[in-house]
Amino acid sequence: MRRDNQSNVSEFLLVGLPIQPQEQGMFFALFLGVYITTVLGNLLIFLLIRLDSHLHTPMYFFLSHLALTDISFSSVTAPKMLMNMQTHSQSISYSGCICQVYFSIFFADIDSFLITSMAYDRYLAICHPLHYPTIMSQSLCFLLVIVSWVLSFASALLHTLLLARLSFYGDNILPNFFCDISALLKLSSSDTTTNELIILTAGGVVITLPLICILVSYGRIGSTILRVPSTKGICKALSTCGSHLSVVSLYYGVIIGLYIFPSPSDSNGKDVILAVLYTLVTPMLNPFIYSLRNRDIKGALRNILSRRKFSL
Repeated sequence: MRRDNQSNVSEFLLVGLPIQPQEQGMFFALFLGVYITTVLGNLLIFLLIRLDSHLHTPMYFFLSHLALTDISFSSVTAPKMLMNMQTHSQSISYSGCICQVYFSIFFADIDSFLITSMAYDRYLAICHPLHYPTIMSQSLCFLLVIVSWVLSFASALLHTLLLARLSFYGDNILPNFFCDISALLKLSSSDTTTNELIILTAGGVVITLPLICILVSYGRIGSTILRVPSTKGICKALSTCGSHLSVVSLYYGVIIGLYIFPSPSDSNGKDVILAVLYTLVTPMLNPFIYSLRNRDIKGALRNILSRRKFSL
C-alpha cells in the first residue's frame, strides 16, 4: 500500500567527489585537463595507427579499437561530472542514469575483451611465431572485434533491462559521481536478487574469464622465454608485452579493488577514488603507456611529423 501512494523517482542526486566546495574550481580544471588529454591522446594513437602502414598489424588493430573505446568510456561519465561541478548541480534524470549505466557497462566490457584479444595476439606472436601470420589473419582480427562488440552489447542490454524493471521510491541519493549499477541496486525498493545473480554470472564471463585467459597466455609466454633463455629474447618479449602488461595491471587492479574488495557501506570514499581511476585516469594513461614504452608508436609519430615538415 505504501508503494501505491508513492511515485517512482524521476531523477537521482549524484553526491559527486568527496571534496570541499572551495576546491570545486581546482578539481574542475584538473578533471577537464584529464578528459581533454584522454580524448586527444587516444585520438592521436588511433590516427597514428591508421596513417602509418608499419602499424597495420593485429596488435595495433586491437589497440586502435581500444583507443576509441577509451574515448567513449571516458565520455560517458566525465562530461556530466564536469557539468555538475560547474553548475553546482547534482541531479541526473532517471532516463539519463539508465543510459549512463548501459554505456558504461558496454564500453567497459569491450575494453576487457579487447585487452584479452591483445594478450592472445602476443601469445601467438611469441609462442607460435611460425604459425602467427596464418592464425592471426585479418578475418580473425575482425571476428574478435565483432564478437567483443556483440557480447558487450548483450551484457549491457541485459543489465539495463533488468535495472529498468526495478522500482525506486524515497531515497534517490547516489554516493558517486556517476550512475553505478551496484549503487542503484542498493537504492531499489524491489527485489534485486535476479540482478545480483546476473551481475555475478556476467562478471564471470566478462571479467573473470578474460583475466584467466590473459594470465594463461602470459604464463605460456613466460615458460617459452625461460625455455630458451637469452638476453635478446627476454628484451624482445618485454618490449613486445611490457605496454600491454602495464595496461592489464592497471585495468584489472582497479576493478578488483572496486568490485571484489568494496568499501564498507558507511565509507564510500575509497570506492569513489577507485571509480575515478577506473573511468577517467586509466583511459588517459593508456596512450601514454603505449607511446612511452613502445618504439613503433614513437617511430610512427616521428615519421608523420617528418613527412609533415617535409611537405611544408
